[in-house]
Amino acid sequence: MLRALGSFLLCCFFLEASFWVHSSHGGVITCSGIVPVSYRNHRISITDFGGVGDGKTLNTEAFRKAIYLIQHRRRRGGTLLYVPSGVYLTDTFNLTSHMTLYLAQGAVIKATQDTLNWPLIAPLPSYGRGRERPGGRYLSFIHGDGLEDVVITGENGTIDGQGEIWWNMWRQRTLHNVVIRNITILAPPDSPNTDGIDPDSSSNVCIEDSFISTGDDLVAVKSGWDEYGIAYAHPSSYITIRRVTGTTRFAGIAVGSETSGGVENVLAENIILYNTGVGVHIKTNIGRGGFIKNITVSEVFMENRAGSMQGLKDAPFTGICLSNVSLHSMAGLTPPWKCSYVSGAAVEVSPWPCAELTSPQQGGSCTSHF
Repeated sequence: MLRALGSFLLCCFFLEASFWVHSSHGGVITCSGIVPVSYRNHRISITDFGGVGDGKTLNTEAFRKAIYLIQHRRRRGGTLLYVPSGVYLTDTFNLTSHMTLYLAQGAVIKATQDTLNWPLIAPLPSYGRGRERPGGRYLSFIHGDGLEDVVITGENGTIDGQGEIWWNMWRQRTLHNVVIRNITILAPPDSPNTDGIDPDSSSNVCIEDSFISTGDDLVAVKSGWDEYGIAYAHPSSYITIRRVTGTTRFAGIAVGSETSGGVENVLAENIILYNTGVGVHIKTNIGRGGFIKNITVSEVFMENRAGSMQGLKDAPFTGICLSNVSLHSMAGLTPPWKCSYVSGAAVEVSPWPCAELTSPQQGGSCTSHF
């Protein structure tokens, strides 16, 4: 299990990188049907490179040297980098392909708060600019570009991004921009723009068995912004999100709002959401282009949310299938369904959703599901 605190952001998905995660318990690989996972025979420890877990020593060079060795001395099956118990203070560092970052019980990888050591890098090719403002973007705490076969796992270790300094700069307008399994991501409810996990222009991603509580969307699938995402043309596809629990004022599971490169074949199942602003949110803006198709949401429990499906007049939602959906009001009142510019079918839905969704005998949207 892995914990992530504050501004921890995984950027290993860009440039079609895959983020592959396996279990540390008995070799059980729960995503094996979706994402291939390699077992690492070769193992090294951060202490072999001068790493000191006293919470004071700067370990940036130790991490960079260890990962440099993994990158340039390829071992069949890749290499596992072991981080033993202790607090390892470090600046940003890059992962590499064919590696496992393993945090032992009691291990903490902790970000420094020296923002001068957080370099600006080029914008994502699928965005063409920094997400918030023109220009570049700050390197993520643990970063990777164009990677494959990357695993982050361990025994309830912690990655602490110490994000408060960045949130305060955002509030003060002094900030000019800025398969995952068994992790906990925590940020204050009022922390700005703190999405939990954002696979962007990515394929074959598995996110599961995690708890997320943040100030923005818990999991948001994206594929680039406006003309840059259209030109980059790398859709997000084959994304699996399951056994995720969390709370936020925004969306539990989101697709968008940046979807210019397209999103398809997303499965979200066994999700528990409470006190969320929106449970499952498929969102974009007029003019952004791109497509959204084959989104399946199954076995979801949500509190404090009724049903709302509102498409676009010139691009309505089509092929919707609602099956075995039940909404309840604590006060005994029937929660309303809101529908506009949608079409599809429904079966075993209570209360009945809306006239736009016919019975399965009349509409074919649910035929393939029964």
